[in-house]
Amino acid sequence: MSLAPRSGPPARARTSARLALACALGAAGSLLAASGFGGLVILAAGVACSALTAMGTWWALSHRGAVRVAGALLAVAAPVAVLVLYTRAGLWPTLLAAIALWAAAVACSRWALLHAREPEGMRAAPCSLPRHPVLIMNPKSGGGKVSRFGLAEKAEALGARVVLLGGAAETDLSAIARRAVAEGADLLGVAGGDGTQARVAEVAAEHGLPFLAISAGTRNHFAMDLGLDREDPARCLDALTDGEELRIDLGFVGGRAFVNTASFGVYAQVVQRPEYRDAKAGSILDALPDLLLGYSGHTLDAQTDEAKLESQQALLVSNNPYAAPDPTSAGGRRPRLDQGLLGVVGIRVGNAAQAADIAVRGARAAGLHVLTSRRIVITSHTDRIAVAVDGEALSLPAPVTCDIRPGALRVLVPRHRPGSRMPAPHPSWRDVVTLAFARST
Repeated sequence: MSLAPRSGPPARARTSARLALACALGAAGSLLAASGFGGLVILAAGVACSALTAMGTWWALSHRGAVRVAGALLAVAAPVAVLVLYTRAGLWPTLLAAIALWAAAVACSRWALLHAREPEGMRAAPCSLPRHPVLIMNPKSGGGKVSRFGLAEKAEALGARVVLLGGAAETDLSAIARRAVAEGADLLGVAGGDGTQARVAEVAAEHGLPFLAISAGTRNHFAMDLGLDREDPARCLDALTDGEELRIDLGFVGGRAFVNTASFGVYAQVVQRPEYRDAKAGSILDALPDLLLGYSGHTLDAQTDEAKLESQQALLVSNNPYAAPDPTSAGGRRPRLDQGLLGVVGIRVGNAAQAADIAVRGARAAGLHVLTSRRIVITSHTDRIAVAVDGEALSLPAPVTCDIRPGALRVLVPRHRPGSRMPAPHPSWRDVVTLAFARST
């Protein structure tokens, strides 16, 4: 991140950074000022709580039967026990003060970093609106959002031709899209899940046509990163009358496009199970012990542009990196889709201690690798590798190559998008210190 342009950061950003440091020091000071060893007790108990909770979660996920029950109990009991300890020792006022000051420090640091950097969001450009748009809609997606929000009727009222999927046609999206292009479509759009979006987006990119994403899926990760309204998918249709264009990248795995992620390892093998679609949570919980403890599944090796990852249990390759790829964090958004880079997250966790290490140290843990690359080659000890591409199950011959095609896709989006504002960055205290003492404009 660029903290200081030539003229220096804004004064308000520098002031906020100084306030963040003051609050952080206040949080530390409140712990040190606690009577006796109170501050040390709070710190030690907090670290122990994080480690024990991670260990319990690991046992609950990686075992069955009594061990799973014991792990779940530990994951719940650890934070409860720590709260009881704080209360009985009379430390809870100090704890609340430290938490409040730390929360204020984090909030101020994010505000400071957000307003000190050069704008990093994707830049939309004016464009001509389509005359013959064709929108492909999956009535089953998102629990029936197409009918619930009247998407087909609203799109047709705006002059679009709507193709409703049904039966065998659902498996031949590319053919439907290519037929629409041959018949004169000047825009391809999709109301459906991310996997459906990717297959039609690939055809649009092949023909240089703009693409319209309609957030009618279940989670709509792609729509979220485009800043689209995920609560009311009908607002995505505003792009047909008042739209602008984003030029974004497309990821490819084994020659097939993806808009979000290609997952290898544990999650990919769960998705392969036939019962996954009907009972996702139950299927994952049932499969994880075998996969995590190595009773089934194969580890993965990956060669990126600059590094080699060995014996990974899971690999997540994303079309542009996530803002917070640490799986223990709350982050889950890509601030940009036009950096020309794949995000790569590798995970190797073999026991409860390593799970605790990730919980406590996050991206600095030995079992977690976070990096970027323009190309990644994945191998395993099998002839074929299970892959979940935007949530859809595939099996590809090894080795599997993932790469990215910068600016491959033109996306038509509404001019007014509720999620287009840049998310606040996660604090880098080194940057906060630098900003606090930088020369202001």
